[in-house]
Amino acid sequence: MNSKKTAMITVATLSVVVPALVAVLIYSPYKIPADMLWLKDIPAFNAIINSITAVLLIVGGIFAKRGVIKWHKVSMFSALVLGVCFLVAYVLYHSTMESVIFGDIDGNGVLDEAEAAAVGSMRSVYLTVLLSHILMSAAVVPFVLLAFYFALAKEFDRHVKIVKFTWPVWLYVSVTGVLVYILASPYYLG
Repeated sequence: MNSKKTAMITVATLSVVVPALVAVLIYSPYKIPADMLWLKDIPAFNAIINSITAVLLIVGGIFAKRGVIKWHKVSMFSALVLGVCFLVAYVLYHSTMESVIFGDIDGNGVLDEAEAAAVGSMRSVYLTVLLSHILMSAAVVPFVLLAFYFALAKEFDRHVKIVKFTWPVWLYVSVTGVLVYILASPYYLG
């Protein structure tokens, strides 16, 4: 099997497995028992990772436009490594902790009328941002992987063509990941 075919199979496999794993972990009623207090800090850690990733994507884009390819590579590879770190932490968190419900003031998952009124339209904003973040994060995985493959394979015309779409979507996912955390942070258990 040639390396290009192997790369495409790897990209396709990861593009299906990663979003499927995340979906299973979020929607599974079963959680791995873990009493480690630091687990509750993973959402904040992931928000920091998303923030740094957004900065790296912007800096990497500037380097590319200016033709500073060495630093473009460093920036983009660093963003990819942070994406992998994010994914590992995300999987760890969602395999051990219940997902946060926006507006769940008392932690029981049920809002009374006063709580529901207080949450109001912010819940619609939150859910819109969250849904777009989730859909775009699943959709961008194969394109990020292909962009890296094309760069590594020195197929720069294909790399440039795909990053015109991939870069803004990846940046959107990083920024909205931080926004989702900021909006939901009052509802994480102390």
